[in-house]
Amino acid sequence: MIKPTKVIVSWSSGKDSALTLIKLLNNPNYEVVGLYTTYLKDEVPFQATPIEVVEEQARLAGLPLVTILLPEVFPANDVYQMRVVEGIRSSGLEVEAVAFGDMFCNGIADYRRSYIEPAGWQCVFPLLGRNSKELAQEILDSGIKTLVTTIDTSQLDGRYCGQWYTAEFIDNLPDSVDPCGEDGEFHTLVVKAPCFTGELAICKTECERQERFHYQRYQLVS
Repeated sequence: MIKPTKVIVSWSSGKDSALTLIKLLNNPNYEVVGLYTTYLKDEVPFQATPIEVVEEQARLAGLPLVTILLPEVFPANDVYQMRVVEGIRSSGLEVEAVAFGDMFCNGIADYRRSYIEPAGWQCVFPLLGRNSKELAQEILDSGIKTLVTTIDTSQLDGRYCGQWYTAEFIDNLPDSVDPCGEDGEFHTLVVKAPCFTGELAICKTECERQERFHYQRYQLVS
């Protein structure tokens, strides 16, 4: 009998990470040992997810969370790579592979491998190369409930901020926008998923409208 590969999942707090986790949990070739996320000033960049919310997601998933502090939003590649590798190594978890929710074959897989494989780990890409429309439908069909928390207004109208990721939301997107937001048009927060033991209880507050990015703010409800 082949021993399953121990894998840690790169966790952004959004739908792609959740679908990646679900696929690995359902794959007997892998044993998920934890999640890791990078953050700055107590938030995950782009998603703008507070670390306390990511911690609650990990609790609902029943998995340990490794948090890796970044020095800035866009650190130099060598700095980012070193922080990730050192964070995973110092986590105390037995790791043989690192999984990512990347979808596009645009060089990102080679970039991930360039620093993960020299560290002695495999790279796993359960979603890579899949059709975005099919993946969007799979996300909905799998029972992942997702809030659209960030909009890049240079690519998508800010009125989409704070909407739920539904079939109607996807149908209403302009043709120029990827249905999974894989070009950075929008980012999401997962509040419910088959890999969670319950639902993340949040209450939407204000929509923070910065010059380029709009953020749907919210609070955890106890």
